[in-house]
Amino acid sequence: MNRKAKEIVLATGNLGKVKELQAMLAQHPTTASWQVHPQSKWDFAEAEETGLAFVENAIIKARHACQHTGLPAIADDSGLAVDALDGEPGVFSARYAGVGCSDQDNINKLLNELSDVSSQQRQATFHCVLVYLAHAADPTPLICHGQWRGEILNAPQGDGGFGYDPVFWVADKQCSAAQLSRDDKQALSHRGKALTQLLTQLTAGY
Repeated sequence: MNRKAKEIVLATGNLGKVKELQAMLAQHPTTASWQVHPQSKWDFAEAEETGLAFVENAIIKARHACQHTGLPAIADDSGLAVDALDGEPGVFSARYAGVGCSDQDNINKLLNELSDVSSQQRQATFHCVLVYLAHAADPTPLICHGQWRGEILNAPQGDGGFGYDPVFWVADKQCSAAQLSRDDKQALSHRGKALTQLLTQLTAGY
């Protein structure tokens, strides 16, 4: 790992994602000594997410952060794909209820869309694609994809986490994602799985 890679930017404006990624990076020997900066440290607009797939948006965001900071970047694009809704909200998960909407707005719309769907047909998958770019012109980004299978509840449970966590049922733990401890969520979640893959590749000497 080159010297510059010890300083890195997390290319997201979502504070929940920043906290989760910072915590996981701090716990791994390979990245514990890295100086991890949130993108908000710099004064530039977020990248326009024009991709139609998680991997496209993650690469767009990572390259944008590299260009503006001169640092390597990790970008995350993630979302919820509900089987009964043909994969919606998908890449539009963060703005499902419209631009500038809140997490609660998105949850309300999701529950409304599923109001006539039985509990046996409410399966869903959280997806997370993490991309690492060593520099803005990096032609070979590291790309890691984590998945987390669950079901959508009829009403929110718990006040932890963020996004759709309160309505995402985790059968193994018999609770919502918003009711998990931080350690359990890191071990089970789509983001935790993607980051574990990324750390394995970085440790291998990328």
